[in-house]
Amino acid sequence: MKAEAWLFSGVAAFFAVTGGIYTRYSNDPAGVAALAVSFLMSALIAAFLWRQFGRGGYRPEDRKGAQVREAADRRFSFPARSYAPAVSAAGTALVGLGVVQGLWLALIGFGVLVPGIFGFVFRPGDRTS
Repeated sequence: MKAEAWLFSGVAAFFAVTGGIYTRYSNDPAGVAALAVSFLMSALIAAFLWRQFGRGGYRPEDRKGAQVREAADRRFSFPARSYAPAVSAAGTALVGLGVVQGLWLALIGFGVLVPGIFGFVFRPGDRTS
């Protein structure tokens, strides 16, 4: 986790510096807001990764001399083939278009989005956590 934490810390620092310079030399509030949100989101991910590194230390993937069997007790599973991501993406796109085009399209989008979210939440499969 340490490499990922450093990566996102660097991204957050980049957006902080860029946002500061942009704020100083620009009168565009939308650009300032976009850079501020980018900084906050990357800083949030960096904080999460630093916290995970502090709690768990180095993973076997982080050490050069690690053996494959060191990660054998960790259990996780990749989900089976699912249509939930595509359905959720289509629903989100329809909701976004509905904001521009009209309420009727947004309502259809929510009708498509809800089954996609349920597909994510109630995904069938092996739960070994």
